[in-house]
Amino acid sequence: MAATCSFQKMLTPTPKTPSSSPLSSSPFITPLSTRPRRTTRSLVVLATSIDAKPTVLVAEKLGEAGLELLKTFANVVCSYNMSPEELCTKISLCDALIVRSGTKVTREVFESSTGRLKVVGRAGVGIDNVDLSAATEHGCLVVNAPTANTIAAAEHGIALLTSMARYIAQADASIKAGKWQRNKYVGVSLVGKTLAVMGFGKVGSELARRAKGLGMHVIAHDPYASADRARAIGVELVSFDEAISTAHFISLHMPLTPATSKMFNDESFSKMQSGVRIVNVARGGVIDEEALVRALNGGIVAQAALDVFTVEPPPTDSQLVLHENVTVTPHLGASTMEAQEGVAIEIAEAVVGALKGELAATAVNAPMVPAEVLSELAPYVALAEKLGRLAVQLVAGGSGLKSVKVAYASARGPDDLDTLLLRAMVTKGLIEPISSVFVNLVNADFIAKQRGLRITEERIVLDGSPALPIEFIHVQIANVESKFSSAISDSGEIKVEGRVKDGKPHLTKVGSFDVDVSLEGSLILCSQVDQPGMIGKVGSILGEENVNVNFMSVGRIAPRKQAIMTIGVDEEPSRQALKKIGEIPAIEEFVFLKL
Repeated sequence: MAATCSFQKMLTPTPKTPSSSPLSSSPFITPLSTRPRRTTRSLVVLATSIDAKPTVLVAEKLGEAGLELLKTFANVVCSYNMSPEELCTKISLCDALIVRSGTKVTREVFESSTGRLKVVGRAGVGIDNVDLSAATEHGCLVVNAPTANTIAAAEHGIALLTSMARYIAQADASIKAGKWQRNKYVGVSLVGKTLAVMGFGKVGSELARRAKGLGMHVIAHDPYASADRARAIGVELVSFDEAISTAHFISLHMPLTPATSKMFNDESFSKMQSGVRIVNVARGGVIDEEALVRALNGGIVAQAALDVFTVEPPPTDSQLVLHENVTVTPHLGASTMEAQEGVAIEIAEAVVGALKGELAATAVNAPMVPAEVLSELAPYVALAEKLGRLAVQLVAGGSGLKSVKVAYASARGPDDLDTLLLRAMVTKGLIEPISSVFVNLVNADFIAKQRGLRITEERIVLDGSPALPIEFIHVQIANVESKFSSAISDSGEIKVEGRVKDGKPHLTKVGSFDVDVSLEGSLILCSQVDQPGMIGKVGSILGEENVNVNFMSVGRIAPRKQAIMTIGVDEEPSRQALKKIGEIPAIEEFVFLKL
């Protein structure tokens, strides 16, 4: 919450609590005042209170490396084996929740959070234990860790495939029971056999690569997979029925959704050739377990190797688990030391990033942003948020924030530049400094609409090379007063413009004045009469206060006329220092802004 104060007049908004009225109750959202713009010398200070560290609840065991990373940014509470009631009780005190596959994050959990929960991190790939609809409705980002355990899961699938084919588990148990049954455990060879990979995502494709190395003929079924990517691996994409009816081995790698729940049932087993062998390292619910027992007893399925079950752990008297032709492991797909460490770090980084307001490429309840696009847009994402944050702090306390226009100047065509992420970050910058709400890509448009804030976008088409996605971004707020009159452009709107230089966001225009200052730390904007010695006078005052200047720029209409001095500072100057700056005769007005 930004507190605004002036040596001439206090303009401090009433602090909000989560139970207070929405943004419309803020003095920033009151009807437009008819007072004339002030032209007297003034000092305005914008300060942000120091918030306590966020709290992250870790509900299932997480690798030490991930916990240590979380602890550098947040208070971490580890509470394992909670009942649903215990989770609902604790969640209202937490900003983030990290789970694996054993914790159900239901609608009741989100409702019990009373709006505080900002992100749920699933340490793994599947997110079927998280109610995504409820998360989105409550503005909660859901992220997962889809890459760190990919190799581990694929390797476990291969391990189950080979051990099943050669009865490794059964032969081991037999010898340990004092028996020597060489004739009983005659296996089958993998070379030349057809393997159907059901679900050709990260794990499925990695398993397919390894199966090819074992000399197997690999086909796959996945309605969303790229045929070109499959061909590059040497895999043929086929229909569901063709896959299950022609395969000697079937390996399951699809997520659990309403469409895939019990996909392997009596009907699908009846279409398989007799003696088929099935591996499942995906989700237990994709198999009708009772139907699989019937298929095993009837000889349709010769063997099954299962790492996952509909209910985990399965009942001790489960016919499926106890079947002599079934090899089972207790959900060990991601259980390698390397994968556990990688998953812990990956989910910790995603959760910390989300708490900072960043968007991870692994967000699952928001439009996915490919990693390469996210990487390219990263500095522009920072620029967009800072421009929004800067613009809203220039609005006078009695003005109504209703209409904002964001313009992007680019040589790229509309199809090559999706601005959804950038618009969300501008919205974040506009709303968060004057509200207790947390804004992200999931809820940005909803929050803006809820508060009556209309954000429009405009493209400025440039000639030239489209190597850079954006040349500059400007944010304009119409029909408002400004506490820094020089920020009003010739068209009568508050206007700020920025560019990315050397990978860093820079402010390049305020109102009608060209400036050039790095958007780091905090800013002092001074409207002044252009004359010699001004930089030295302000710099001396800041130097006496041990305030480090990281950037300084002066934009002017003409020599000896009105100018704007923009100063980037690493530390917040004291009131006394700011007062001294305001008392310099040539300075007409200035404002201190926290970014």
